[in-house]
Amino acid sequence: MNFAHKEITEQVIGAAFEVYNVLGYGFLEKVYQRALQVELLKRGLEAVVEPVIQVHYKGAIVGDYRSDLLVAEVVLVELKVAKEYNPNDEPQLLNALKASNIKTGLLINFGRTKVEFKRMVF
Repeated sequence: MNFAHKEITEQVIGAAFEVYNVLGYGFLEKVYQRALQVELLKRGLEAVVEPVIQVHYKGAIVGDYRSDLLVAEVVLVELKVAKEYNPNDEPQLLNALKASNIKTGLLINFGRTKVEFKRMVF
């Protein structure tokens, strides 16, 4: 299957698995966020922590949103730390994509027994 920014999303997913292999389960989201940034930088990808995304409404800026990571200026990443992946977290990523003009996102959960992810496009 051919996804937008497939190579970058594959690198992010691989980096998330590496972070999980080293750290395991049970840290706060911020720890995984910083570790994932370090791993992505080691892989040669730009990874910005909590970039500010302006939310527009009918031509007016009505607020700011911060995503967990922006990778290579084209993939938004939202991180979760829960026992298992929860589809109820998906609207958060979709809203970030909608607000940002970025079309590709990853929702990554560092779960109790494994890393789970969903690739989303807006």
